Formats: sequence, structure tokens, C-alpha cells
Amino acid sequence: MKTSFMIHKRGFSLSSSLFSKMSIQVKKPRKLLSQRHPLLYRLAVGLRRMQRKLVWWTDGKQYAVRRDTELLPYRVKKHQSTLLRKLGDADMQLQVNKVTNLRLALQHIDGILIRPGETFSFCRLVGLPTKAKGYLMGMELSFGKARPGIGGGICQISNMIHWLVLHSPLTVVQRAQHSFDPFPDEGRVLPFGSGAAIFYNYIDYQFTNNTDNTFQLHIWLTDKTIEGEFLVASELPQAYHIFEREHQFVKIGDTFFRKNEIWRKIIDKRTGNIISEDCLAKNNARVSYVPGQYIVADDHP
Repeated sequence: MKTSFMIHKRGFSLSSSLFSKMSIQVKKPRKLLSQRHPLLYRLAVGLRRMQRKLVWWTDGKQYAVRRDTELLPYRVKKHQSTLLRKLGDADMQLQVNKVTNLRLALQHIDGILIRPGETFSFCRLVGLPTKAKGYLMGMELSFGKARPGIGGGICQISNMIHWLVLHSPLTVVQRAQHSFDPFPDEGRVLPFGSGAAIFYNYIDYQFTNNTDNTFQLHIWLTDKTIEGEFLVASELPQAYHIFEREHQFVKIGDTFFRKNEIWRKIIDKRTGNIISEDCLAKNNARVSYVPGQYIVADDHP
């Protein structure tokens, strides 16, 4: 099997390290039985949620629960992102509703302390978003589509938290990435694939503090942005730089994919020397739009 590549509209061939020595076959995903019948889907979700609660009770982890309005003295990393963005032809009211959802979720997260030996769990802290709690219909990504859902949009918090944690010595122990990219970039400042998907409670975001230092999340909303900072009790001796490599769009048959790698450098603050440089993740997601430039991959006998 031989695979050839070309840049769309450029008219020349090139080899790609991400695709070399690989035979590519694209198959239309088959729907699960639970996806075809709403009742079976609800039963499947309920079972998985019960299983996750059982894990919470028996896994022996010490979960972070203490919040404090007094902030720790040293900043590890700060970041902000825009609240309201135009995403394709999606209803902007879902973006407006998202702000309410974010505000409700942050009541359980802002000020949380992650002490030595503790594990942060997004789903344990926030709980199940429901109408009774005041959550509204926001946008959520599921089964390959962007659709309305109660509490939709709170993954903007988990995305931010993951970005902050990547700039620290803490250990991510559970993280899921959306399997598709629904909209063209609109004001994106972080590398593609650097977020964290959430779906109560079995698609969780968790990280553990295996250090001797205490960390704290401080996240708040302004009129236009969500802002967050990761704080620590004692200043860290190292700095962190996150960047991407090998970013490209690929068309295989009638389907588009987006690929990249997320890398991290750890730098000694005192000397400026690079302590380590590692690949943290390799992303490969189906794309729901036509990108402006892409590589075409063809299979030949």
C-alpha cells in the first residue's frame, strides 16, 4: 500500500512523518445501540454514573474539597479567554446561557486548595448540572455534533484548568479530549487539543498533587472574559512552556482530520537551562468543516 500527499491548491507532493509507514482507512462510525434508542442511552448513562460513584467511594484517593477566599502568595500561571464567541451558525443564545452555567459551576471551584497528596476532580466538585440548580441550555459536544444541553459550556472551565495545570509539576490522572473539531478557529490562542472534555460524571478531569507544595485555583468572570490563575504556597524553582508541533489538516476520502502534538519545556528559573522537553499528547480529531488549507492523503495499490 502506498500513500501520497499533497498540499491543497499548492500542486506539489510531500512526505509526512505523521503518516509515513501507515495505511489509512476511513470507515463510517457505527452507532451504538444506546445511541439509537433514547431510553437505552439514559440507562447506559445512569449505569456508568453509578459505577463512577462507586469508584469515588472505593478508590482510596483523598479528593480536594477545601476552598479558601484567602489566596496563596505565588502565581504559577495566569490565563484568560473570551466568553462570547461566534461559532459557525450556532445560536448565540447558547453562548449567553453559558455564562450563567459558568458562574454556577465556579461557585464550587474558585478558591479550591489542592494540598499534598490530594486529587482535584472537576465532576465531584461541580456535581450534576440540572435545571433545578439554575443551569441553562448551553452548547455541548456529543456524538459528533454540537447540540444544546443543560449546563453546556462549562468545559470552558476545565479547558482553562488543564492549561494552568500543564504549567505546573502536578500530575494529570484523568483527561478526555473531544474526538472532533466542530468549528473553524475563532480567536483561538491555545494549541488545538489542549482542552479537557467533561460529561458528568464518568468523563472527568482529575489531577493529583504529588509534591510537597499546596496549590490553589482562582477563577472568575469579567464582562467579556473568564480569567484564571494557578497559585502556590512556595515559589516554584522551574518554569513551563507549552507549544505545539506538526499541526496540519488532512483530507482522507471525504473526511477531514486535524492533527498536532502538544509539547512542554521545563526550564530552570535560576539558570535558564532547559531541564526537559517532552511530548505530552498527540491529537487526531475529525473536522466538521472544510479547512482553508489541508493535505490530501490518497491510498494507491
